[in-house]
Order: sequence, then structure tokens, then C-alpha cells
Amino acid sequence: MSDTSARVADSTGNWVDTLAPQWARPYLRLSRFDRPIGSWLLLMPCWWSAALAAGMAHDIRGLPLTIVLFFIGAFVMRGAGCAWNDITDRDLDARVERTRSRPLPSGQLTTKQALAFMVAQALIGLLVLLQFNRFAVLTGIASLVVVAIYPFMKRITWWPQIFLGLAFSWGALMGFAVTFGRIELTALVLYVGAISWVIGYDTIYAHQDTEDDALIGIKSTARLFGAHTHQALILFYGVSVMLIGVALASGDARWPAWIGLAAFAAHLASQIMRLRIEDPELCKRLFYSNKHAGLLLFAGLLADAVMRAA
Repeated sequence: MSDTSARVADSTGNWVDTLAPQWARPYLRLSRFDRPIGSWLLLMPCWWSAALAAGMAHDIRGLPLTIVLFFIGAFVMRGAGCAWNDITDRDLDARVERTRSRPLPSGQLTTKQALAFMVAQALIGLLVLLQFNRFAVLTGIASLVVVAIYPFMKRITWWPQIFLGLAFSWGALMGFAVTFGRIELTALVLYVGAISWVIGYDTIYAHQDTEDDALIGIKSTARLFGAHTHQALILFYGVSVMLIGVALASGDARWPAWIGLAAFAAHLASQIMRLRIEDPELCKRLFYSNKHAGLLLFAGLLADAVMRAA
């Protein structure tokens, strides 16, 4: 198989296609290092909670290292999660136009090779996790339960996005576990707010595959909401902004954090206004733009933490 034909259909022309060694490309594609948007979205709640907790503690001395460790952890654990997802979904992926060129359904990798690479990334994630306190280590390990069951949810429920939210928002708890050695109510509210955000943006993402999903019986909130997707996004994005605001108030956040939240809310509103569910390419672009929405909120929280520690 030529490398051109080995490329994943919805991710071409990236650094993996042009710079990575030929032997490494299927592994990097398996873990989505050719399109790291999912790693960034997994990272955002981690960074939000780390900054908010540091602000509440009035101490940012450990924050730079925590930010770096969360960055590494998010990328390798998202890679391991993608490998697990593709192992469980390899037969389904072969029946969907957008995913049939992935390394497993296209035959670029065997299941054993994918499992080995998944374990290697998980071990790196464990090394990162072990840099934190015991409570944070146990909290991080607990997330694996949700990660393990998520790929199967699309087969049995119209709400697999909830389970993705449970997994992708776990970092909202981790910042507090690392900083305080416990999970406070503020962290739980932030966690639920992040889950609502994930449900919204992954509904947009899932609209790329609604026709294929209907043919093979895959369930999603995109198919469930259909023509009512805009109203559903108003609900879920609205709940997200409201609950994150409650978390900021609970954590006595100052004005930079509120400016960050306002920018975050404005970005989500613009997504809803621009969305056309019949346009898969636009759905993809709007989904990707959530990285910037998350960074806007993080910038406000980081400025708030620095101000409170001064």
C-alpha cells in the first residue's frame, strides 16, 4: 500500500504525512497525532482546573510544572484512548467512508500492534501521573473505567456523547486533586459544566457521519437531535457556561476569569449561529474551533491565578 493510499481520509497533508518516518506513520495515525484536536480538547478541562485551583490556593509555584505534565499526559492518554477506540470499532470503521482508511480497518496495523502501542502510551501516562500525590494518582486511574466503556456506548444508547464527556472532562477534577489532594464541590461543578460542553461539540462532530451511522445502526446525539440540533446546542452550551460560572463564583475568581468565560461563551454562541448540520466540512471546522474556545477560558483563569498569587 502506498503512503498516499494509507492516509486517513479526513486528515491529510499534516506533519505525519510529510515528516514522520514511514514505519511510524500508521502508529501516529492510530493515536491521532496527525490531528491532535482531541488531545487539546482533553487537555482544556485539565488546564482550567489547574489554574482555578492555583488561584483558590493563592499559590502558582507548582502551576507551570502541572501545566506541562497535564499537556504530556493528555496527549499520550488520548492516543491510548484512540487506539482502544479503534480496536473496538475496527469492524464498524470499515463500513464508514470517513473512517475506513484508518490504520486498523485498512490493514496498515494488526490488532496486536495496536494493543502494544496503546500499552506503551498508557505507561507513559502512568509515569506522568506518578509525579502527583497519591489521591491524584488514584483519581487519574479511576478515569480508565469510563475510557474503557465509552467505545461500546454508541451501540446501545443515543447518548454516547455523555460518556465521552465523562471521560474528556475528567481533567476538571484532576487540577483540584493535584493542588489540594481532594475534590471539592467547585471541581464537581466545573466537571459537569465541561461535560455539557463536550456533549455540545461532539454533537457537531457527529453530524459528519449521520448518514453512515444510520446505515450501520450507530447511535449519537446528532442523529437524536437532527433538525433540532441548534436548540440542543443552546441548551448544552448554555448549561456549560452557567455551571462554569458557578464554579468561578464558588472559587472566588476575579475579573480576568470572568472575561475568559465571556469570551468562551461568545465563541460557543458563534458556533451555534454559524452551524449548518448538512455541511460536514463546516461541522468539522466548528468542532475544531473548540480548542480556541477552551484556550480563551484558560487564559482568563491563568491571569486570575497569577493576580491572586501576587
